[in-house]
Amino acid sequence: MGLLKAKIAKLKREMFVPSKGAGGGAGEGFEVSKSGDARVGMIGFPSVGKSTLLSNLTGTESEVAAYEFTTLTCIPGVLDVKGTKVQLLDLPGIIEGAKDGKGRGKQVIAVARTCNLILLVLDVAKPMKHMKIIENELEGFGIRLNKTPPNITIRKHDKGGIKVSSTHSGNDLSIEEIKAVCSEYRITNAEITIRCEATIDDVIDVIEGNRVYIPCIYVLNKIDQISVEELELLMKVQHAVPVSGHHKWNFDELLDKMWDYLHVVRVYTKPKGKSPDYNEPVVMKATNPTVEQFCLRLHKTLLNEFKYALVWGASAKHTPQRVGKEHILCDEDIIQIVKKI
Repeated sequence: MGLLKAKIAKLKREMFVPSKGAGGGAGEGFEVSKSGDARVGMIGFPSVGKSTLLSNLTGTESEVAAYEFTTLTCIPGVLDVKGTKVQLLDLPGIIEGAKDGKGRGKQVIAVARTCNLILLVLDVAKPMKHMKIIENELEGFGIRLNKTPPNITIRKHDKGGIKVSSTHSGNDLSIEEIKAVCSEYRITNAEITIRCEATIDDVIDVIEGNRVYIPCIYVLNKIDQISVEELELLMKVQHAVPVSGHHKWNFDELLDKMWDYLHVVRVYTKPKGKSPDYNEPVVMKATNPTVEQFCLRLHKTLLNEFKYALVWGASAKHTPQRVGKEHILCDEDIIQIVKKI
């Protein structure tokens, strides 16, 4: 089973990424340049209301009609979420088999891989199995929704064969299964450490190394067409926000959830002797961002002149706190960089 799964994973990768000698490239893509502090992509079946959501959230005009496949290319818009500029993409509707090239599925999913957050837009009047279909399409293209990368390390060596160690008691992976997968990828000598509850698919994901782990919100649209009892059931769906794109219902909750799932940190700069600049925060998407990462975000040469920093806010033990480059910043911290004389 491990050998077969590895072969399937390799074949899928070859389908998605054309060989260097292949003519014609990957086909026509969507030319959408990144802008703003974060990128959010809306994915869903045709006619679920993505264009209406884009228009009412951002004010961007996206063609809306009562027939399927109204949107044939990617339409970008920009909205402000708590002072952070978010690029919102209205992607064409995908269909079952998109990961295998049906419709413009490959181009749509390729753009989705570049997003910091995915809004999976669903029509509440249609079966919830659509959610599973789209998740399967994204999984087939190496996108893992609302998951974290498996805590598995693979260190290749020149000799010694395949050695596997696990610190998690819940794993039932056999060494033979793992060796079969490694053999398919021509890994003959390696030390594999598993520190989580893992499957053979997780091992393949780590070996492939091209998986992306993206947070996802299920936007259950058109709630104006269902009963209160049905709405109460939808409220129990994990990672979901029920909305009406047409009537602009529950947009506040959607924006709040987007903010939580984007995991961005806003840091305000404070020049010496002046008030903090609250109009232009420095937005950082890194987990536990440090002062060093903040300096690199501003300018690469700033670290060469760095002496110390003064920090006000949640990360400071007292205000202001004098910190070094390794200090971890929190959302809405205020920072002043002191340079060497």
